[in-house]
Amino acid sequence: MTQDVTYSSYLDLDRILAAQHPTSGAHDEMLFIIVHQASELWLKLCLHELAEARAHIARDDLRPAFKMLARVARAQGQLIQSWDVLSTMTPHDYSTIRPHLGSSSGFQSWQYRMMEFMLGGRNPDMIALHDRAPEVARSLREEAARPSLYDEAIRLLARRGFAIDPAVTERDPKEPYAHSSSVEAAWADIYRAPNDHWDLYELAEKLVDLEYHFQRWRFGHLKTVERIIGFKTGTGGTPGVPYLAGVLKSAFFPELLSVRTAI
Repeated sequence: MTQDVTYSSYLDLDRILAAQHPTSGAHDEMLFIIVHQASELWLKLCLHELAEARAHIARDDLRPAFKMLARVARAQGQLIQSWDVLSTMTPHDYSTIRPHLGSSSGFQSWQYRMMEFMLGGRNPDMIALHDRAPEVARSLREEAARPSLYDEAIRLLARRGFAIDPAVTERDPKEPYAHSSSVEAAWADIYRAPNDHWDLYELAEKLVDLEYHFQRWRFGHLKTVERIIGFKTGTGGTPGVPYLAGVLKSAFFPELLSVRTAI
C-alpha cells in the first residue's frame, strides 16, 4: 500500500548506501567509489532522456525533445562537477587505492559508451571491451545499428525540405559519420534566418549544448587524470592522458561547429 512507502524504501536506499565496498583500507577510496557510482546514475538519466528525445525528433515533435535535451545538459553539468570533487585526491592518495583496482577501468563504463553511440560517436572496436558482458555487448551492437540522435536530426532536415545528400540520410548508421557539405548548408540556412526556422534553430543549439558539455566533461577527465597520475598508463593498461587528449579533437555534430565559420 502507498501509505507504507517511505523515503528510504521508495529510493531503495538500503541497497544504494550498502553498495560501497572499499578494499584498500585507504580513507579516499570511499570518495573514489561514490564519485564513480554517482556518475553512473547521472549517465543512466542521460540515456533515459536521450532515447526519448531521439524518438520525438524522429516524429517531428520537437518541443518535448527540447526539454529532455536541456535536462541532459544539466545532468552533464553534474558529471563535469564530479571531477572537481575527485581532483581533491592527490597522487599519494590514489597510489594507496590503485593496486586494489585490478584491471578495472573507466573504459569499461558501458553507459558512457552507450551515450557516445547514441550521440553518433561510434567506434565498433570499443564494443569488444564489453565481450565479457554479452548482454551489454549486444545492447551496444543494437544501438550501433540504429540512427543516432544526430542522424534523426539530419533526417528531419531532409523531411522539412532541405537539400540533404541522400548518401547522408541513407547511410549505414554503423559506419562513422563524416562531415557533409549539404548538412552544413542546411544548418547555415537555418542560422542565417532563425525566425523562419525557429524550432530547427533551437534544436541546433540544444545539440551544440550537448557537444559543448560533453567536451567539457572530457577535458575535466583529462585534467583530473593528469593531475593525479600524470602520464602514467591507466588501470587495465589503458592509454590514459594521450587517449583523452585525442578524443577532445573528435566531434559528434561536425557541421554544427563548422557552420559557425561558414555563416
